[in-house]
Amino acid sequence: MNKHDLSNIMRRAWQLYRTTGKAFAVCLSRSWAVFRLIKRMRDNIVSFTYEKADGTLRKAKGTLQGAQALIKGTGIDTPKTVRYFDTDVQAFRSFRVENLIAIM
Repeated sequence: MNKHDLSNIMRRAWQLYRTTGKAFAVCLSRSWAVFRLIKRMRDNIVSFTYEKADGTLRKAKGTLQGAQALIKGTGIDTPKTVRYFDTDVQAFRSFRVENLIAIM
């Protein structure tokens, strides 16, 4: 882990804190969970669950392995969302960080 990773974790935690108003410890814990998810997706296909904008739960299988060649545009990450390549529908998807439910 390097300084850039820690910076992203803290930036995401503060963004969650400002957005949700939950205790900072909860936001930091969620930020670490998202970091671990992204780290696992760089090497493998990972199953996880998140809440969609309409309130339904979505069970997804996503990866970031080999997805850099498929990205169009700037590809800039934001601390508010996580983007991933959905292996079921063969397309990019994203979800809000505060909506992550579980990582399988």
